[in-house]
Amino acid sequence: MTNTAANIQCTVPVELGERSYAIDIGRNLIEHAGTMISEFAPGTKCAIVTDTNVNAAHGDSLRASLSGAGLEYHTIEVAAGEASKSSETLGIVVDKLLALRLERSDLVLAFGGGVVGDLAGFAAAITRRGMRFFQIPTSLLAQVDSSVGGKTGINSTLGKNLIGAFHQPSRVLIDVDVLKTLPEREFRAGYAEVAKYGLIKYPDFFDWLEQSHTQIFAHESALVDAIAKSCRAKAEIVAADETEAGQRALLNLGHTFGHALEGYTGYDGARLIHGEGVAIGMMMAHEFSNRMNLCAIDDVDRLRHHLKTVGLPTSIGDIPGDKPNVETLMGFIAQDKKVKRGALTFILTNGIGKAYIADDVPASEVSSFLKDHLSK
Repeated sequence: MTNTAANIQCTVPVELGERSYAIDIGRNLIEHAGTMISEFAPGTKCAIVTDTNVNAAHGDSLRASLSGAGLEYHTIEVAAGEASKSSETLGIVVDKLLALRLERSDLVLAFGGGVVGDLAGFAAAITRRGMRFFQIPTSLLAQVDSSVGGKTGINSTLGKNLIGAFHQPSRVLIDVDVLKTLPEREFRAGYAEVAKYGLIKYPDFFDWLEQSHTQIFAHESALVDAIAKSCRAKAEIVAADETEAGQRALLNLGHTFGHALEGYTGYDGARLIHGEGVAIGMMMAHEFSNRMNLCAIDDVDRLRHHLKTVGLPTSIGDIPGDKPNVETLMGFIAQDKKVKRGALTFILTNGIGKAYIADDVPASEVSSFLKDHLSK
């Protein structure tokens, strides 16, 4: 590594044998991305897949970096928002990659938040039966979650992330400085995924977040620490279970409820964005666990207090607009990827940091819980 190393404050390895890669975390990394890419893949051609918002805010910086390193690049811009995770947009991106005559050894650069990362990664997975790609996540949610682990995909009208593939990136470049331009609502939503790691398996991390969240939201050094700790936690879980055959499913804490809520809102970001759905979903998972006599009410209250303290929603009633009905939510839950042979699978908990996979959860219990929750 050249002087770029001075900007890298932490490197987290993801150990997956021949598919292993590094997550580089630091400041001002976009300015050095061209150098880092050219060292990794000299002379490669790059396709930057980004959205309108990120392209306007940071696209010129990335393009200047690639040009400075002598790399050829092309930009493929999609509309910002969850609606771009569609078969229509995927087809457009794939066609453009093919029209550019990019080869399998060239690079797709996923430059944006979770939507762009999932979309660009899936396009890379299926174009020419698999192209290399770099994740350059620009939202907190993408930096701590969706850019790591190789899950790629798009949404279906029947549910979120139902179409996709596991396709590991060649590298992940996390520039903490880009978060300074992230809207506060998006930053808070990303924080929900940070808190998730403490809730599933790392209670000491949740303790630390309760003490350090003010510094994290102020973009102090604690933010780099939070991102690094989140990435280490996810890398550890992914390395043990790459394709979610077992314990990786713990990373879905809150997602079954959250995805159902996103589906109900029609992926309308004005009403609900992914991290907010996860926050409500994690809250509901703890409430449901308490209802099933699995965790103490003190843990439920502790989580609710922390989420409210950082400004995250904690109930379906916090979503603007009409409430869904039980039947609609149960319909989305039944389509969830974590359903096995028709039985409902949820990530439940015995307390903070004690999440576990619960198979064969009775649909009647979930339905009854939703009815009571919606009546509040």
